[in-house]
Amino acid sequence: MEHLVTSGTFSLDGGTWDVDNNVWLVGDEHEVLVIDAAHDADAIAAAVGERRLTAIVSTHAHDDHIDAAAELADRTGAPILLHPDDAVLWRMTYPDREPDRALADGDELTVGGTTLRVLHTPGHAPGAVCLYAPDLATVFSGDTLFNGGPGATGRSYSDFGVIIDSIRDHLLALPGETVVRTGHGDPTSIADEAPHLQEWISRGH
Repeated sequence: MEHLVTSGTFSLDGGTWDVDNNVWLVGDEHEVLVIDAAHDADAIAAAVGERRLTAIVSTHAHDDHIDAAAELADRTGAPILLHPDDAVLWRMTYPDREPDRALADGDELTVGGTTLRVLHTPGHAPGAVCLYAPDLATVFSGDTLFNGGPGATGRSYSDFGVIIDSIRDHLLALPGETVVRTGHGDPTSIADEAPHLQEWISRGH
């Protein structure tokens, strides 16, 4: 498991913000997959190195999580994987190109002997997914769950009640020691976040 931070912008609903994104690589010395090809295809390709890139997995299709995906795919031949419920967001960045494969809840992706299970966790975006790797005691949460609470739900195609259901039903059901590796910022754990569910609900954002 490897980690890059790339920097760029996020744009939606007429606004643009500077952001730093976590890019995760999972695999071994022979093959690897990338979770969220954000901003900098050169840096991500350098991290992949001579290994075979088996897939570019998008946790959701906000532009800051996919803006390097097409270039990285073209350079490596790796397929881009996205849940189809995020097609409307995908087309804002890539109106003339489709993802290569659809993700569905319960899918399993195996790379370098590590299996990642796809959890469909809508709320921040309709097609948001998390990737649970039991052997690594890790879940890659995209922008669904952060250190400190749920991902943002104040913009188009997001819903607070839905993200709370996703976190409660899919993520807080994981073992407490599971490390949450997020789309932005510092990691956390299921045990650290689970006690705060009612607090998030009462806060309502």
